[in-house]
Amino acid sequence: MSHPSPVIAHAAEAEPLTSPYAAPGDPTLAIEVVQAFGPMPLEYAAIRRSCGLLDLPQRAVIEATGADRLDFLNRMITQELRDLAPLHTRRAFWLNRKGRIDADLRVIELGGRTLLELDAHALKRTLETLPAFVFSEDVTFRDATQELHRLALHGPGGGALLDAAASPTGDRPAASLGQGEATTASIAGAEIIVVRDDSAGETGLELIVPTDAAARVFDGLLEAGGWRWDAPEAFDPGAARARVRPIGWLAYNVARIEAGTPLYYLDFGPDSLPHETGVLHDRVSFRKGCYLGQEVVARMESLGQPKQRLVALRIDAAPIGHETPQPVTGDAVFAEDGGDKPIGAVTSSTISPMLGGVPVCFAMVRSAHITPGTRLNVEAGGLRVGAAVQDGLAFHRTVKA
Repeated sequence: MSHPSPVIAHAAEAEPLTSPYAAPGDPTLAIEVVQAFGPMPLEYAAIRRSCGLLDLPQRAVIEATGADRLDFLNRMITQELRDLAPLHTRRAFWLNRKGRIDADLRVIELGGRTLLELDAHALKRTLETLPAFVFSEDVTFRDATQELHRLALHGPGGGALLDAAASPTGDRPAASLGQGEATTASIAGAEIIVVRDDSAGETGLELIVPTDAAARVFDGLLEAGGWRWDAPEAFDPGAARARVRPIGWLAYNVARIEAGTPLYYLDFGPDSLPHETGVLHDRVSFRKGCYLGQEVVARMESLGQPKQRLVALRIDAAPIGHETPQPVTGDAVFAEDGGDKPIGAVTSSTISPMLGGVPVCFAMVRSAHITPGTRLNVEAGGLRVGAAVQDGLAFHRTVKA
Protein backbone atom coordinates (compact mmCIF):
# COMPACT_ATOMS: atom_id res chain seq x y z
CA MET A 1 0.00 0.00 0.00
CA SER A 2 1.32 3.49 -0.87
CA HIS A 3 1.40 6.34 1.59
CA PRO A 4 0.95 10.13 1.24
CA SER A 5 4.23 11.94 0.73
CA PRO A 6 5.52 13.50 3.97
CA VAL A 7 7.51 15.89 1.79
CA ILE A 8 4.45 17.30 0.02
CA ALA A 9 2.76 17.99 3.35
CA HIS A 10 5.97 19.50 4.77
CA ALA A 11 6.51 21.77 1.76
CA ALA A 12 2.89 22.90 1.50
CA GLU A 13 3.79 26.56 2.09
CA ALA A 14 5.86 26.48 -1.09
CA GLU A 15 2.61 25.66 -2.94
CA PRO A 16 4.06 22.95 -5.21
CA LEU A 17 2.11 21.98 -8.31
CA THR A 18 0.86 18.44 -7.73
CA SER A 19 -1.23 15.90 -9.61
CA PRO A 20 -2.34 12.30 -9.01
CA TYR A 21 -0.35 9.40 -10.41
CA ALA A 22 -3.04 6.80 -11.12
CA ALA A 23 -2.72 3.15 -12.02
CA PRO A 24 -3.91 2.21 -15.52
CA GLY A 25 -7.31 0.63 -15.18
CA ASP A 26 -7.73 1.80 -11.58
CA PRO A 27 -8.05 5.61 -11.38
CA THR A 28 -9.22 5.30 -7.76
CA LEU A 29 -5.70 4.29 -6.70
CA ALA A 30 -3.95 7.64 -7.14
CA ILE A 31 -0.77 8.93 -5.48
CA GLU A 32 -0.19 12.67 -5.20
CA VAL A 33 3.11 13.58 -6.90
CA VAL A 34 4.86 16.95 -7.17
CA GLN A 35 4.95 18.10 -10.79
CA ALA A 36 7.00 21.22 -10.02
CA PHE A 37 8.05 23.38 -7.09
CA GLY A 38 8.81 26.32 -9.36
CA PRO A 39 9.59 27.08 -13.01
CA MET A 40 10.20 23.77 -14.76
CA PRO A 41 13.09 25.01 -16.97
CA LEU A 42 15.01 26.05 -13.84
CA GLU A 43 14.41 22.66 -12.24
CA TYR A 44 15.63 20.95 -15.41
CA ALA A 45 18.72 23.18 -15.42
CA ALA A 46 19.48 22.03 -11.87
CA ILE A 47 19.61 18.40 -13.09
CA ARG A 48 22.03 19.26 -15.87
CA ARG A 49 24.24 21.81 -14.04
CA SER A 50 24.13 21.10 -10.31
CA CYS A 51 21.61 18.86 -8.55
CA GLY A 52 17.86 18.34 -8.30
CA LEU A 53 16.15 16.78 -5.25
CA LEU A 54 13.14 14.68 -6.27
CA ASP A 55 10.35 13.26 -4.10
CA LEU A 56 9.14 9.77 -5.13
CA PRO A 57 5.99 8.74 -3.24
CA GLN A 58 4.97 6.59 -6.23
CA ARG A 59 7.71 4.07 -5.41
CA ALA A 60 7.21 1.13 -3.02
CA VAL A 61 9.55 -1.15 -1.10
CA ILE A 62 9.25 -4.85 -0.24
CA GLU A 63 11.62 -6.33 2.33
CA ALA A 64 12.77 -9.95 1.98
CA THR A 65 14.40 -11.73 4.92
CA GLY A 66 15.53 -15.27 5.65
CA ALA A 67 18.59 -17.35 4.78
CA ASP A 68 17.07 -18.58 1.48
CA ARG A 69 15.89 -15.21 0.18
CA LEU A 70 18.46 -14.75 -2.61
CA ASP A 71 18.29 -18.39 -3.71
CA PHE A 72 14.49 -18.18 -3.83
CA LEU A 73 14.49 -14.88 -5.72
CA ASN A 74 17.09 -16.22 -8.13
CA ARG A 75 14.68 -19.03 -9.07
CA MET A 76 11.79 -16.60 -9.49
CA ILE A 77 12.96 -13.44 -11.29
CA THR A 78 14.81 -12.80 -14.54
CA GLN A 79 18.20 -11.66 -13.22
CA GLU A 80 21.12 -13.67 -11.83
CA LEU A 81 21.37 -13.07 -8.06
CA ARG A 82 23.65 -15.86 -6.82
CA ASP A 83 26.68 -13.56 -6.98
CA LEU A 84 24.89 -10.42 -5.72
CA ALA A 85 27.15 -9.06 -2.97
CA PRO A 86 26.02 -6.86 -0.09
CA LEU A 87 25.60 -3.18 -1.01
CA HIS A 88 25.08 -4.01 -4.69
CA THR A 89 21.93 -3.92 -6.80
CA ARG A 90 20.45 -5.54 -9.92
CA ARG A 91 17.48 -4.67 -12.12
CA ALA A 92 15.08 -7.52 -12.91
CA PHE A 93 11.56 -8.39 -14.03
CA TRP A 94 9.03 -10.42 -12.06
CA LEU A 95 7.02 -12.26 -14.72
CA ASN A 96 3.81 -14.24 -14.68
CA ARG A 97 3.47 -17.70 -16.23
CA LYS A 98 2.69 -16.14 -19.62
CA GLY A 99 5.96 -14.19 -19.56
CA ARG A 100 4.25 -10.82 -19.03
CA ILE A 101 5.83 -8.30 -16.66
CA ASP A 102 4.13 -8.18 -13.26
CA ALA A 103 6.78 -5.84 -11.82
CA ASP A 104 9.96 -4.03 -12.80
CA LEU A 105 12.26 -4.47 -9.79
CA ARG A 106 15.40 -2.94 -8.36
CA VAL A 107 16.93 -5.64 -6.11
CA ILE A 108 19.08 -4.14 -3.32
CA GLU A 109 21.15 -6.56 -1.25
CA LEU A 110 22.04 -5.30 2.24
CA GLY A 111 23.62 -8.39 3.79
CA GLY A 112 20.97 -9.36 6.35
CA ARG A 113 18.01 -8.46 4.14
CA THR A 114 17.09 -7.72 0.55
CA LEU A 115 14.91 -4.83 -0.63
CA LEU A 116 12.77 -4.94 -3.76
CA GLU A 117 12.03 -1.42 -4.97
CA LEU A 118 9.18 -1.05 -7.49
CA ASP A 119 6.28 1.04 -8.74
CA ALA A 120 3.69 1.38 -6.00
CA HIS A 121 0.91 0.25 -8.33
CA ALA A 122 2.67 -3.10 -8.83
CA LEU A 123 3.08 -3.65 -5.08
CA LYS A 124 -0.20 -5.43 -4.29
CA ARG A 125 0.11 -7.83 -7.23
CA THR A 126 3.74 -8.64 -6.40
CA LEU A 127 3.00 -9.28 -2.71
CA GLU A 128 0.18 -11.61 -3.71
CA THR A 129 2.02 -13.58 -6.41
CA LEU A 130 5.69 -13.80 -5.41
CA PRO A 131 5.27 -15.25 -1.88
CA ALA A 132 2.73 -17.75 -3.25
CA PHE A 133 5.66 -19.79 -4.63
CA VAL A 134 7.36 -20.18 -1.24
CA PHE A 135 7.18 -23.84 -0.17
CA SER A 136 9.65 -24.71 2.56
CA GLU A 137 12.28 -22.03 1.94
CA ASP A 138 13.39 -19.73 4.74
CA VAL A 139 12.17 -16.47 3.18
CA THR A 140 9.59 -13.91 4.25
CA PHE A 141 8.27 -10.93 2.31
CA ARG A 142 6.64 -7.87 3.84
CA ASP A 143 5.48 -4.47 2.63
CA ALA A 144 7.93 -1.87 3.98
CA THR A 145 6.48 1.05 1.98
CA GLN A 146 4.83 2.71 4.97
CA GLU A 147 8.11 2.97 6.87
CA LEU A 148 10.54 3.63 4.00
CA HIS A 149 10.14 6.69 1.78
CA ARG A 150 11.90 7.37 -1.52
CA LEU A 151 13.84 10.45 -2.59
CA ALA A 152 16.45 10.95 -5.33
CA LEU A 153 19.27 13.32 -6.26
CA HIS A 154 19.96 13.86 -9.96
CA GLY A 155 22.80 16.00 -11.26
CA PRO A 156 26.59 16.26 -11.44
CA GLY A 157 26.73 17.72 -7.94
CA GLY A 158 24.70 14.96 -6.28
CA GLY A 159 27.63 13.06 -4.82
CA ALA A 160 29.31 16.18 -3.42
CA LEU A 161 26.01 17.37 -1.95
CA LEU A 162 25.26 14.08 -0.25
CA ASP A 163 28.77 13.80 1.16
CA ALA A 164 28.44 17.36 2.50
CA ALA A 165 25.05 16.70 4.10
CA ALA A 166 25.57 13.17 5.40
CA SER A 167 27.81 11.29 7.79
CA PRO A 168 28.97 8.03 6.16
CA THR A 169 28.01 4.84 7.96
CA GLY A 170 28.97 2.49 5.12
CA ASP A 171 32.44 1.72 3.86
CA ARG A 172 32.46 4.33 1.09
CA PRO A 173 31.22 7.87 0.39
CA ALA A 174 28.30 8.43 -1.97
CA ALA A 175 30.45 10.36 -4.45
CA SER A 176 32.56 7.24 -5.14
CA LEU A 177 29.66 4.88 -5.91
CA GLY A 178 29.64 3.15 -9.28
CA GLN A 179 26.47 2.32 -11.22
CA GLY A 180 24.47 -0.28 -9.30
CA GLU A 181 26.47 0.11 -6.08
CA ALA A 182 25.01 1.12 -2.71
CA THR A 183 26.11 2.53 0.62
CA THR A 184 24.59 3.81 3.85
CA ALA A 185 24.80 7.21 5.50
CA SER A 186 23.18 9.31 8.20
CA ILE A 187 21.38 12.62 7.62
CA ALA A 188 19.64 14.55 10.40
CA GLY A 189 19.97 11.54 12.67
CA ALA A 190 18.32 9.18 10.16
CA GLU A 191 20.01 6.14 8.59
CA ILE A 192 19.53 6.15 4.82
CA ILE A 193 20.36 3.75 1.98
CA VAL A 194 21.96 5.26 -1.13
CA VAL A 195 21.89 3.53 -4.55
CA ARG A 196 23.63 4.81 -7.70
CA ASP A 197 21.33 4.83 -10.74
CA ASP A 198 21.92 7.44 -13.45
CA SER A 199 18.40 7.38 -14.87
CA ALA A 200 18.41 11.07 -15.86
CA GLY A 201 21.71 10.88 -17.71
CA GLU A 202 23.64 12.56 -14.89
CA THR A 203 24.87 11.20 -11.57
CA GLY A 204 21.78 9.69 -9.92
CA LEU A 205 21.58 8.79 -6.23
CA GLU A 206 18.41 7.01 -5.14
CA LEU A 207 17.68 7.42 -1.42
CA ILE A 208 15.64 5.12 0.80
CA VAL A 209 14.86 6.95 4.04
CA PRO A 210 12.71 6.32 7.13
CA THR A 211 9.30 7.84 6.45
CA ASP A 212 9.19 9.60 9.81
CA ALA A 213 12.50 11.31 8.96
CA ALA A 214 11.84 12.04 5.25
CA ALA A 215 11.01 15.72 5.78
CA ARG A 216 14.14 16.19 7.95
CA VAL A 217 16.33 14.50 5.35
CA PHE A 218 14.76 16.60 2.59
CA ASP A 219 15.46 19.80 4.56
CA GLY A 220 18.97 18.64 5.46
CA LEU A 221 19.88 18.17 1.80
CA LEU A 222 18.41 21.54 0.82
CA GLU A 223 20.25 23.28 3.64
CA ALA A 224 23.57 21.65 2.68
CA GLY A 225 23.03 22.84 -0.89
CA GLY A 226 22.19 26.40 0.10
CA TRP A 227 18.55 26.35 -1.03
CA ARG A 228 16.21 28.93 0.51
CA TRP A 229 12.46 28.66 0.12
CA ASP A 230 12.14 32.39 0.81
CA ALA A 231 14.61 33.35 -1.93
CA PRO A 232 14.48 30.80 -4.78
CA GLU A 233 15.58 33.49 -7.22
CA ALA A 234 18.98 33.51 -5.48
CA PHE A 235 19.71 29.96 -6.59
CA ASP A 236 22.64 29.79 -9.01
CA PRO A 237 23.19 26.26 -10.37
CA GLY A 238 26.64 27.20 -11.59
CA ALA A 239 27.85 28.58 -8.27
CA ALA A 240 29.03 25.28 -6.77
CA ARG A 241 28.64 21.58 -7.51
CA ALA A 242 26.95 21.05 -4.15
CA ARG A 243 24.08 23.43 -4.94
CA VAL A 244 20.61 21.88 -4.99
CA ARG A 245 17.06 22.79 -6.05
CA PRO A 246 13.89 20.84 -5.20
CA ILE A 247 12.43 19.51 -8.45
CA GLY A 248 9.27 17.80 -9.59
CA TRP A 249 8.25 15.12 -12.05
CA LEU A 250 8.07 17.46 -15.07
CA ALA A 251 11.80 18.27 -15.04
CA TYR A 252 12.82 14.70 -14.27
CA ASN A 253 10.59 13.39 -17.07
CA VAL A 254 12.39 15.53 -19.64
CA ALA A 255 15.80 14.35 -18.42
CA ARG A 256 14.92 10.65 -18.20
CA ILE A 257 13.51 10.58 -21.74
CA GLU A 258 16.65 12.31 -23.05
CA ALA A 259 18.71 9.72 -21.15
CA GLY A 260 16.78 6.79 -22.67
CA THR A 261 15.15 5.57 -19.45
CA PRO A 262 11.71 3.99 -20.05
CA LEU A 263 9.43 3.51 -17.06
CA TYR A 264 7.05 0.74 -16.08
CA TYR A 265 3.37 1.72 -16.42
CA LEU A 266 4.36 4.53 -18.83
CA ASP A 267 6.42 3.00 -21.64
CA PHE A 268 5.74 -0.69 -20.99
CA GLY A 269 3.64 -2.49 -18.43
CA PRO A 270 1.78 -5.61 -17.24
CA ASP A 271 0.85 -6.60 -20.81
CA SER A 272 4.43 -6.30 -22.10
CA LEU A 273 6.97 -9.03 -22.77
CA PRO A 274 10.61 -8.42 -21.74
CA HIS A 275 11.75 -8.38 -25.38
CA GLU A 276 9.40 -5.46 -26.09
CA THR A 277 10.77 -3.09 -23.44
CA GLY A 278 14.06 -1.90 -24.91
CA VAL A 279 15.81 -2.79 -21.63
CA LEU A 280 15.89 -6.56 -22.07
CA HIS A 281 19.60 -7.11 -21.41
CA ASP A 282 19.59 -4.82 -18.37
CA ARG A 283 16.86 -6.90 -16.71
CA VAL A 284 17.24 -10.48 -18.03
CA SER A 285 20.11 -12.96 -17.70
CA PHE A 286 20.31 -15.62 -20.41
CA ARG A 287 22.96 -17.60 -18.52
CA LYS A 288 21.02 -18.50 -15.37
CA GLY A 289 18.72 -21.36 -14.48
CA CYS A 290 14.94 -21.54 -14.63
CA TYR A 291 12.59 -18.79 -13.45
CA LEU A 292 8.89 -18.14 -13.82
CA GLY A 293 8.07 -17.24 -17.43
CA GLN A 294 11.47 -18.34 -18.73
CA GLU A 295 9.96 -20.59 -21.41
CA VAL A 296 8.27 -17.60 -23.02
CA VAL A 297 11.42 -15.47 -22.81
CA ALA A 298 13.59 -18.26 -24.29
CA ARG A 299 11.12 -18.91 -27.10
CA MET A 300 11.02 -15.21 -27.95
CA GLU A 301 14.83 -15.07 -27.96
CA SER A 302 15.01 -18.02 -30.37
CA LEU A 303 12.50 -16.38 -32.72
CA GLY A 304 14.79 -13.36 -33.09
CA GLN A 305 12.47 -10.49 -32.20
CA PRO A 306 9.00 -9.80 -30.81
CA LYS A 307 6.06 -8.42 -32.77
CA GLN A 308 6.74 -4.93 -31.38
CA ARG A 309 9.43 -3.09 -29.44
CA LEU A 310 9.99 0.21 -27.69
CA VAL A 311 12.09 2.62 -29.75
CA ALA A 312 13.25 6.23 -29.48
CA LEU A 313 12.08 8.65 -32.17
CA ARG A 314 13.54 12.06 -32.98
CA ILE A 315 10.96 14.30 -34.60
CA ASP A 316 12.05 16.31 -37.65
CA ALA A 317 12.56 19.99 -36.87
CA ALA A 318 10.11 22.32 -38.58
CA PRO A 319 11.39 24.99 -40.99
CA ILE A 320 12.70 28.17 -39.39
CA GLY A 321 9.81 30.30 -38.22
CA HIS A 322 7.51 27.35 -37.65
CA GLU A 323 6.89 25.41 -34.45
CA THR A 324 7.50 21.67 -34.42
CA PRO A 325 4.44 19.99 -32.85
CA GLN A 326 5.06 17.63 -29.94
CA PRO A 327 3.32 14.25 -29.97
CA VAL A 328 1.66 13.09 -26.77
CA THR A 329 1.08 9.69 -25.20
CA GLY A 330 -1.21 7.60 -27.39
CA ASP A 331 -0.55 9.47 -30.63
CA ALA A 332 -0.32 7.08 -33.55
CA VAL A 333 2.86 6.18 -35.45
CA PHE A 334 2.68 5.33 -39.17
CA ALA A 335 5.04 3.94 -41.79
CA GLU A 336 6.56 6.68 -43.95
CA ASP A 337 5.12 5.24 -47.14
CA GLY A 338 1.66 6.35 -46.05
CA GLY A 339 -1.49 4.50 -45.22
CA ASP A 340 -3.93 5.03 -42.41
CA LYS A 341 -3.12 1.90 -40.43
CA PRO A 342 -0.92 2.73 -37.40
CA ILE A 343 2.16 0.61 -36.80
CA GLY A 344 2.66 1.86 -33.24
CA ALA A 345 1.89 4.52 -30.65
CA VAL A 346 3.78 7.09 -28.59
CA THR A 347 4.30 6.16 -24.93
CA SER A 348 6.24 9.21 -23.62
CA SER A 349 7.41 12.45 -25.20
CA THR A 350 9.15 15.72 -24.42
CA ILE A 351 10.81 18.77 -25.93
CA SER A 352 14.56 18.13 -25.62
CA PRO A 353 16.65 21.11 -24.47
CA MET A 354 19.85 19.13 -25.17
CA LEU A 355 18.81 18.74 -28.82
CA GLY A 356 17.91 22.39 -29.34
CA GLY A 357 14.21 22.12 -28.54
CA VAL A 358 13.38 19.25 -30.91
CA PRO A 359 10.54 16.94 -29.78
CA VAL A 360 11.62 13.39 -28.96
CA CYS A 361 9.62 10.42 -27.80
CA PHE A 362 9.47 6.73 -26.97
CA ALA A 363 7.03 4.68 -29.02
CA MET A 364 5.99 1.02 -29.11
CA VAL A 365 6.38 0.11 -32.79
CA ARG A 366 5.93 -3.02 -34.92
CA SER A 367 9.26 -4.81 -35.32
CA ALA A 368 9.35 -4.42 -39.10
CA HIS A 369 9.98 -0.69 -38.50
CA ILE A 370 12.52 -0.59 -35.65
CA THR A 371 15.83 -0.58 -37.57
CA PRO A 372 17.86 2.55 -36.63
CA GLY A 373 17.45 5.22 -39.28
CA THR A 374 14.01 4.02 -40.38
CA ARG A 375 11.79 6.94 -41.36
CA LEU A 376 8.32 7.07 -39.79
CA ASN A 377 5.44 9.54 -39.45
CA VAL A 378 4.01 10.52 -36.08
CA GLU A 379 0.65 12.09 -35.42
CA ALA A 380 1.12 15.32 -33.45
CA GLY A 381 -1.30 18.17 -32.94
CA GLY A 382 -3.53 16.98 -35.76
CA LEU A 383 -0.60 16.75 -38.18
CA ARG A 384 1.70 13.99 -39.34
CA VAL A 385 5.34 14.86 -38.79
CA GLY A 386 8.43 12.98 -39.89
CA ALA A 387 10.63 11.11 -37.42
CA ALA A 388 13.65 8.85 -37.39
CA VAL A 389 14.23 5.71 -35.32
CA GLN A 390 17.30 6.22 -33.13
CA ASP A 391 20.09 3.73 -32.43
CA GLY A 392 19.18 2.78 -28.85
CA LEU A 393 16.87 4.63 -26.50
CA ALA A 394 19.21 7.41 -25.29
CA PHE A 395 19.23 10.86 -26.90
CA HIS A 396 21.70 12.38 -24.42
CA ARG A 397 23.77 11.15 -21.47
CA THR A 398 26.56 12.98 -19.66
CA VAL A 399 27.55 9.86 -17.71
CA LYS A 400 28.01 6.47 -19.30
CA ALA A 401 25.04 4.11 -18.86
